[in-house]
Amino acid sequence: MQSLDRAFSLLEIMAEAGGETSLSQLAESSGLPLPTIHRIIRTLVGNGYVRQLPSRRYALGPRLIGLGDKASQMLGTWARPHLAQLVEDLGETANLAMLDGDKVIYVAQVPSPHAMRMFTEVGRRVLPHSAGVGKALLSQLGDEEALATVRRTGMPAATDRTITDPGLFVTELHRVRDQGFAIDDGEQEIGVRCVAVPVRGAPSGMAVSISGPEARVSWDFVERAAPMVQRCAATLATDLNNQA
Repeated sequence: MQSLDRAFSLLEIMAEAGGETSLSQLAESSGLPLPTIHRIIRTLVGNGYVRQLPSRRYALGPRLIGLGDKASQMLGTWARPHLAQLVEDLGETANLAMLDGDKVIYVAQVPSPHAMRMFTEVGRRVLPHSAGVGKALLSQLGDEEALATVRRTGMPAATDRTITDPGLFVTELHRVRDQGFAIDDGEQEIGVRCVAVPVRGAPSGMAVSISGPEARVSWDFVERAAPMVQRCAATLATDLNNQA
């Protein structure tokens, strides 16, 4: 069991480092002796969970993709009834998203019944600074860790409303933490407004959102929707922890 714990710890360190690292970096972060790390990494390489690069550094391996895909499918199955209730209550598209490295990945969606609606393909990855779910997810991190993330990805302007200044982004994260939800006010796509809430207490970082065209997702709608999305996030966290 100790070797299993150490193997998972090394994989998580590699993931936090962007998916690629050296043995010396693993030793520094984990506190484990180099011979122990080398033995565990050799086993992970042999099973396809880690691969060795020509530079002699190590990266997360392709076999993890299948595990991640299956986990995302199961997560979507558990989340869908909660998202469907949100759509029934509010009439707009509901999403569940997670951090995947430094980007946000959408892992589940229930679409609005309206002909004109917000549609984001499950599996799509976006930069976190311009998306409501990205702000909600990064609000669960400390300021420095959140800033390090957006500095690695860059902060390009998806629209003329996108926050591209790191200082303003930190201020925005403080606002998200204070009010308990994030707003994407046409910052990811022109004419689309989104309310997103972090799923606090879930086994891993995730966020729930409701989004639609500005014509329907007015500021009055936002005020009414925010507590409902918060309740959805809370019940989803409870459900996921009961499944764990």
